[in-house]
Amino acid sequence: MALTKQSLVNKVHAQSGLTWAKSRDLLESLLELIKVTFDQGEDLLISGFGKFEVRQKAARRGRNPHTGESILLRPRRVLLFNASRILKKKIQ
Repeated sequence: MALTKQSLVNKVHAQSGLTWAKSRDLLESLLELIKVTFDQGEDLLISGFGKFEVRQKAARRGRNPHTGESILLRPRRVLLFNASRILKKKIQ
């Protein structure tokens, strides 16, 4: 089952009693805040859920799988997620 923005808005609306529009705005504001945090290279810790980390990967040698040609992969930022102990325990 995929969790979509619309399903999140529906759940916020049902549990909080906010209007559909306010529920949507709340979710959009939260997601925008998360995007800005990641864009600035900051980590995001949600207690009881987990930690999102932005890491910088250095340039490295790679290989084109079709041709076997060696190429240089440029540096990039990646997003990592580590689940909290509470979340891991709930999943077990």
